[in-house]
Amino acid sequence: MGHAVYARERMGRAEITPGGAFEAGAFATLTLTYTAGTYGIDDTGSIKIAHRFASDMGKPQFDDPAAPDYVTVEASNGAELELRYDPKQNIRPWDKTLYIKVVRGFLREGDRLVVRFGDRRGGSPGMRLQTFCEERFTFRVLVDAFATYDYVELPDPPAISIVPGPPVAFRAVLPTLRRPGDPFTLHVKGEDRWGNPSDRCDHVFILRANRRVVGLPERLVLRPGMFAAAAAGLRVEEPGDLLIELLDGEGRVVTASNPLRITETDLLAWWADIHGQSEETIGTNSARAYFRFARDRAFLDVAGHQGNDFQITGEFWEELQRLTREFDEGGRFVVLPGYEWSGNTGLGGDRNVFFAKEGRPIRRSSHALVPDLSDAHTDVPTAEALFDALRGEDCFVIAHVGGRYADLRRAHDGRLERSVEIHSAWGTFEWLLHDAFELGCRVGVVCNSDGHKGRPGASHPGASMFGAYGGLTCLFAPELTRPAIFEAYRRRHHYGTTGCRAFLDLRVRFAEPAELFAEDPALGPTSSRPVREAMMGDILRITDETVELAVELLAAAPIERVEIRNGRETLEIFRPYGEADLGARIRVIWEGARYRGRGRQTIWDGSAELEGNAFADLAPINFWNLEQRFERTAPGRVEWTALTTGNFAGFEARLEDPGSGVLRIDTPLVQCALPIAGIGREDSVVEAGGLGRRLRVFRLPDANPHRRLRLTRRIVLREKGDNPLWVGVTFEDGHRAWTSPVYLFRDAGTRG
Repeated sequence: MGHAVYARERMGRAEITPGGAFEAGAFATLTLTYTAGTYGIDDTGSIKIAHRFASDMGKPQFDDPAAPDYVTVEASNGAELELRYDPKQNIRPWDKTLYIKVVRGFLREGDRLVVRFGDRRGGSPGMRLQTFCEERFTFRVLVDAFATYDYVELPDPPAISIVPGPPVAFRAVLPTLRRPGDPFTLHVKGEDRWGNPSDRCDHVFILRANRRVVGLPERLVLRPGMFAAAAAGLRVEEPGDLLIELLDGEGRVVTASNPLRITETDLLAWWADIHGQSEETIGTNSARAYFRFARDRAFLDVAGHQGNDFQITGEFWEELQRLTREFDEGGRFVVLPGYEWSGNTGLGGDRNVFFAKEGRPIRRSSHALVPDLSDAHTDVPTAEALFDALRGEDCFVIAHVGGRYADLRRAHDGRLERSVEIHSAWGTFEWLLHDAFELGCRVGVVCNSDGHKGRPGASHPGASMFGAYGGLTCLFAPELTRPAIFEAYRRRHHYGTTGCRAFLDLRVRFAEPAELFAEDPALGPTSSRPVREAMMGDILRITDETVELAVELLAAAPIERVEIRNGRETLEIFRPYGEADLGARIRVIWEGARYRGRGRQTIWDGSAELEGNAFADLAPINFWNLEQRFERTAPGRVEWTALTTGNFAGFEARLEDPGSGVLRIDTPLVQCALPIAGIGREDSVVEAGGLGRRLRVFRLPDANPHRRLRLTRRIVLREKGDNPLWVGVTFEDGHRAWTSPVYLFRDAGTRG
């Protein structure tokens, strides 16, 4: 559905100065001039200037001429104007709207409205532009010339280009699991301060590996105009763990790769982000640019596109399938066709649908923004109806939490819905997996970006309502082909992370042979075979009363903790250091959400102050938005602005004295005083209501060298129902990872 089209060519014109390219996140002054057309604008008529939902350009304000994002509007004929800004004042995806109403007077043809975004005449630094790149950042202008509130969109809207800034960080990306002698590629890129791959690099890196790599060049070059560089055809002939460092000309380490495990194995590891959108629905840049970014700038192995179904026209559905077919290239890059079923929360909530092949019909939740109603009879408005419609299709479904959240209590079909997404740019949602456990659903864990900013696989949240870095899923499959990847998803052979590329393996070993099922036996007859070992995602009937759980972990950052779980129960929190290792380093962490829906954001603005001590050093954790304040205001005081959406953030402090004084913390939800001597290895927790909202304080060693770990535990199983064994990992850099559970039971396959 769109706006009125009556007499579009006679409604006026708009232009913007200056034009051209602007650095992402920079401050600028942009002057948009609207010149009235044939009809002018009548008394109480108005115009709207709209931007995309995904845009995180600064929020216009009209009260403080010296502050950022100050906006002024003047009528050339002196007409009196009313201004307001509303992020939901126009039709999706062009939601974010500056509304300008003529409240006294009118405009004739040729009269002008001059809009200054970031008016600097009163001392404002300007308007903070969008923090992510867009070839055409468009200012859509809509005109209500007749004061009927029936808007006509001007043709040829003005636009600028948003481009990356200079690099401030560099990323070196290796695969995660390969066999001795397998060829692989090292990818390198620079990113600007907002996480955009930068083409303004001019660097020569010396490459240094911790073991012999056949074919590794001495140097790798990133020149202006290059978004990435690669060293392909590399091989390691012997088992072991590989790390490659990038050094500058002075021999200093600039960055290091993620670790690569080289071992004899049947299954290899492949990284995926299959959940995001492009400009054809509610995202940014074209679907073609989306897939190119995933492959060439995020260095993904697997991608998918998930446009909101109620915005996918028949034409775009066909175009999407042409693109997935074109970009799918076995051995290099796998693309899964699909869409997001975007049912209202009360009707079951969001589901991601993926097909094994193109050519399958789209079954929408509604035609809310699709004007062609010729296939409206195929809509499935409830989650139950969706599962009924998909029965018999070669597909799988993922439950996820976005603006709407999947309600497993309302509907779930284990034959189709194989996993739940517990992390994305919207936040962290372990509660969705807990729902599955309570209902007896046997599902795996995935993490994706659900990105709207055109950066699948490297989805920095920018400065908008998204409060977390987008996630990744690591899949275990024998080869990089669509059938092999599809089977890995269906068998839940995967784990998820908040964006890091750590290696994580979970095995369960049995004293007596266990019965491994090809499909969930609770859903009907299936084949099985005896095994002595299971991997994440497997479903097994066992006779053992206890089993051996084995976890192996290899990461680029130190390991803070590993949580071993049986369903919702945490059996153990393992830390790779003891009480005797603790030093002067403490962490203050806040986390959680207000509730499950769109308004889940929780504000943690506050301060921490030491009495009888001082901070030797301070560092924020997961402060993704550069506009969030984190400032030391005195030797013993720090202040911040922060929010969480189910994920966690906080800070680390190194104390002048590791044992004296009191730490006082003041936030809107938590006020507490903690004696420094009482802060230890275990969390000191203050609950804050809501959905997992709490504040935690704990102590760390002064240095934590533990980046790899092998851990075995003997687990006593519950006699009745399922034993979903899984682990969650937290790293010191703020990233997390979760395995899919191994589902063990003793009964005939019914759920507990």
